Amino acid sequence: MIELLWPHMLLLVPAPLLMWWLLPPVRTQQAALRAPFAAKWLQLSGSSENSRTQHSSLMKFLSVVMWLALLLAAARPQWVGDPIALPSEGRDLLVAVDISGSMRQEDMRIGQTQVQRITVVKNVVGEFIDQRQGDRLGLILFGENAYIQSPLTFDTNTVGRFLNEAEIGFAGEQATAIGDAIGLAVKRLRDRPAASRVIVLLTDGANNTGVDPLHAANMAAKLGVTIYTVGIGADEMIVRGLLGSRRVNPSRDLDEESLQRIADATGGKYFRARNPTELEEIYHVINNMEPVEQEELTFRPTKALFFWPLGLALLLSFVIAASRTAWPDVRQQFKLWRTASE
Repeated sequence: MIELLWPHMLLLVPAPLLMWWLLPPVRTQQAALRAPFAAKWLQLSGSSENSRTQHSSLMKFLSVVMWLALLLAAARPQWVGDPIALPSEGRDLLVAVDISGSMRQEDMRIGQTQVQRITVVKNVVGEFIDQRQGDRLGLILFGENAYIQSPLTFDTNTVGRFLNEAEIGFAGEQATAIGDAIGLAVKRLRDRPAASRVIVLLTDGANNTGVDPLHAANMAAKLGVTIYTVGIGADEMIVRGLLGSRRVNPSRDLDEESLQRIADATGGKYFRARNPTELEEIYHVINNMEPVEQEELTFRPTKALFFWPLGLALLLSFVIAASRTAWPDVRQQFKLWRTASE
């Protein structure tokens, strides 16, 4: 629909008429010029009192239209669209995912297929991200180093796509910088005004480079940041060799004690995911503990339209000015040419 931003400007519509009524006419003291041949010249050129009256009426009409167009432009017309839902002011949630070399370990199953840990993480965490509509989500990837793959955004589709495109080795393969990941997440969250700031950190190893994760967790606690830690990896798997099969613990490098202490220091919780089902259940629990805000905001898109009546007024001003000054009277010129040819 079309609305006027300043409709009070239309109150000026009768202003020219009031000025014509109230102000005295302009009186000139110019001397008259007598031209005895004027009547003959007007008759020869085809000009008459009737044609001059028609021309004057047309100019008055165009002037009125120009005035109305100017007032309509000054009233700021705009097109207002249908309401569009906006994401609510929900939580600021950063997901930190370990992509070090150990995430290649194939100790989890999807159906009957043995898959890498990173594959399970992409599937389950991707669904978790899709469910956080209304929260600002960001993605941190870490290995030997930690870096922001996606800043905080309401665009959960893009965050999920960035997670799916992540590959082991992007952040280095030989070490796990859990402390750096927490520190980077806290740095991103500390200036946010949201009431709830959350980090979900997922790893299958132990911190062996960079900042002490407990020191980073204490910084997070001081700023009111809650950290949920998730340890991923099966407790045992069968490895076949030349001398037969043997059972091993593929998660022997997982530092559960440190992950528990990190969660406790910030008021969060530590979870253990040994298979895809447990990982799914963990994210359901986190969803329940940190529910998405349900308040819905809307806005209506607007588009300015004032330039249309303003353009019309400008065009009419050119027509009126040309008619009074340099615009040739084609009809009269044609009649003069025809009379001269006869």
